[in-house]
Parts: sequence; structure tokens; C-alpha cells
Amino acid sequence: MQAIFDASLVIAHRRRALAQGVAGADFLMARAAEDLGERLSTVERSFERGAAIFSVSPAAAAVLAASGKVAELVRVEADQTFLGGGPGIVSDPETIALEPASIDIAVSLLALQEANDIPGQLIQIRRSLKPDGLFLGVLAGAGTLVELRESLLAAETEISGGASPRVIPLTDVRDAGGLLQRAGFALPVADVETVTVRYDTMFGLMADLRAMGVTSALADRSRKPATRRLFQRAAEIYAERFSDPDGRVRASFSFVWLSGWAPDASQQKPLKPGSAQVSLAEVLGAKVLGDDGKS
Repeated sequence: MQAIFDASLVIAHRRRALAQGVAGADFLMARAAEDLGERLSTVERSFERGAAIFSVSPAAAAVLAASGKVAELVRVEADQTFLGGGPGIVSDPETIALEPASIDIAVSLLALQEANDIPGQLIQIRRSLKPDGLFLGVLAGAGTLVELRESLLAAETEISGGASPRVIPLTDVRDAGGLLQRAGFALPVADVETVTVRYDTMFGLMADLRAMGVTSALADRSRKPATRRLFQRAAEIYAERFSDPDGRVRASFSFVWLSGWAPDASQQKPLKPGSAQVSLAEVLGAKVLGDDGKS
């Protein structure tokens, strides 16, 4: 399989961001962690062992610990730096170094969108779960940075007559649900939430992306440095197309949430075709006519 992302560059960007430590740059991760806590609060059970997978930030593990529902926690990261000196497992970014059926709950925050093989990672997560184990994760989905993508594309086409890939390809919510099924999860659910952030200019957005460590790490990226002219023109187009009445510009971030369970015999299963005790025609007839036989 041809790599979409340069995994070493993904790690380098994240390490640089952690080293710079720009205050407030983790606002999207903080939002994702808050949402994770709310979703976990609706799960009425406890878990013996949980894992936070490739989330870079300690936020995912912190949510599991704060829930009081997970007795033991382990972090799996692609680089020792991401563990911040704490305990955890360092694993190849395309391989989840967990034994089969070794955990009861797995979570992943804003990491899967930079995996070269999302289906493969989901399969690995499902295999690492014990029967009836839960996976909760969120990735940046289609619609994320759509304004930046359009502005850069328009500017580069205008200036050079062509365009290089500068914003990563992303998964939409329908495909995400299919990926959960393909990975073998039971009771799969995918939903989407859009977060809109406003900036004075496009350059404020780009500064935040660098501070998050999520600038493009495409394997097929152009090796030719982008010019100042390109970014200035892109910023002009961004302001023309995506500004509010007060002059500030919008940036969209699409959170695609995934949940699924490792299959287990105790789980609810759909009825087999033909096993219904009442026909659809009878139900519809009852609704149309009413109990007294009148329409």
C-alpha cells in the first residue's frame, strides 16, 4: 500500500509543537476530551483495563481516569516524547502494540486521520479488545479546513496554473461508519459535529495549525517551498470568501466520532428476516383505521 503520510514527519511536527508549548494551542484536543467525557458518562458499566492510543496529549487518559470507570490505564504513543516522561508503550505509528483481547476499552483522540491505514488500525484496536470491549474515538473528518483548502487551491491555480496537495484527505461520516463495520465492530455508530473557529486572518489559523503540530505531512507533498506571494493571495481569497461582517474569517473543523464494541454473544442482535410476529401491513392498517375501524 502506498503511504499517504510521511510518518516520520508527522512525529517530527508533533514533537516540535510539544517543544514550543504554545499556550492554548490544544483547544481542539480539549474540546475532543470534553466530548469524550460526556460520551463515556452515558456508558453504564465499568472497565478493568483501558488504553489511550496515539492521542499524543495525556487528555484522553485523563478523561478515562477522571470517569472512575477504568481501573487500570495504559498509553500507547508513537514517540517517547509524547509520554512526557510518564509510563506507557512506544509503538510504530502503524502498529498498535497491544496483545489480543488485552483491554476492555480503547480511546483515540484526533489521531486516526493521519494513519496510512485507517481500516488496519481499527482492526488492530478491535482485536486488542476483550469480547464486549468498547472503542470510542474521534478523527478530523471531511469538511475540516475546507476554507483553507479552497483558498490555497484557488491561489496556486491562479499563480502557477496548477496546484499541489497541501491539505490532507479526510474521511466523511458515512465512510467512517463503513470502516467500523469492515473492522468487525458490533453495534457501530458514527456521527459528526462541526466546530467553527474565527480568526483575524488566515495567518492566525496557520499559526495555530503549526502550534498543534498538524501541518501537512503528505508523502506526495511538493518539495518546492511555497512562496510568500502564494500565501498572501490565499489570505486575500480566504477573506473574500469566508469572512463574517466584522471582517474575521471562519475555519471549520469536523469531528467524526466513532463507537463500536468487540463482538460478544451477550450483545443484542437484529432479528432474522421473516421472524417478525406481526406483519407490516397489519401495523399500518391499525394506524390508518384506528381501534374503532374508522379512518
